[in-house]
Amino acid sequence: MQRLSLTPNLELSRLVYGLWRLGDDADTSPAYIQRKLEACLDVGMTSLDQADIYGGYEAEALLGKCFAQAPHLRDKFELITKCDIVAPVGRYDSARVKYYDTSRSHILASVEHSLRLMQTDRIDLLLIHRPDPLMDAQETGAALDEVIASGKVLNVGVSNFMPHDLSLLQSAMKAPIATNQIEISPLAHLPFTNGELAYLQEQRIKPMAWSPLGGGALFGREKSALKDKLTEISARFEAELSALVLAWLMHHPADILPVIGTNRIDRIKTAATAFEIKMDRQTWFEIYTAALGREVA
Repeated sequence: MQRLSLTPNLELSRLVYGLWRLGDDADTSPAYIQRKLEACLDVGMTSLDQADIYGGYEAEALLGKCFAQAPHLRDKFELITKCDIVAPVGRYDSARVKYYDTSRSHILASVEHSLRLMQTDRIDLLLIHRPDPLMDAQETGAALDEVIASGKVLNVGVSNFMPHDLSLLQSAMKAPIATNQIEISPLAHLPFTNGELAYLQEQRIKPMAWSPLGGGALFGREKSALKDKLTEISARFEAELSALVLAWLMHHPADILPVIGTNRIDRIKTAATAFEIKMDRQTWFEIYTAALGREVA
């Protein structure tokens, strides 16, 4: 599988395996999680995307139990996780309201929680999960530099940040922001034109795309012109619809890294077939036109 360099010391597989649904699977045993991770390795997918909040703050612990059972797997993966969302569940069940916390104390505590739960000595990439209206950029930036200096975090980035949010935080940091993980799919196509991807390209920052398949909506029973077009084109390429969409995203010059979130081992293998699809400009615009619901101006 293709690999991309995000910083001088961070290289990720082009497709990233997202673990936000890890706790939703019928089987959350360490043995079955290990099977999924081994399926990722079989296709060259070596990057894992976590967040402290996933599974009601339980997904990191599920992964950690797998690493405890199969410790040889840890060094085969680049481990990504996120922090700053505090929801009134799990270890934060006493919170009165869902909120964001980008304070130094919260970031440092979150890193310690994630290291302990995932049973690892380092986080390859830590992301601030959501823009915080109360973020003190100087405090947050210094805290991110601090966790890198400690060696517990090797790289930092953000998620769901607009260009101005990212620029503000970067201005208060020594370490480079490695990525911005944003929603991009045929159903969430605004980043192509609203400046988000343009800014990341200008800054030479490679974006990650969460929910690249529209959270499964592209596979629902409801008929749509977009789904019909994707089905038509995937038949033309003799490819799976999901692989076609991933190839469509990766064709963009921003070097998008899609994060796939399936719990099915067969779909992990299917995702890798996206690299066999030779996307061209007209095919890309066929899909984009269907996503817009109109011809481009």
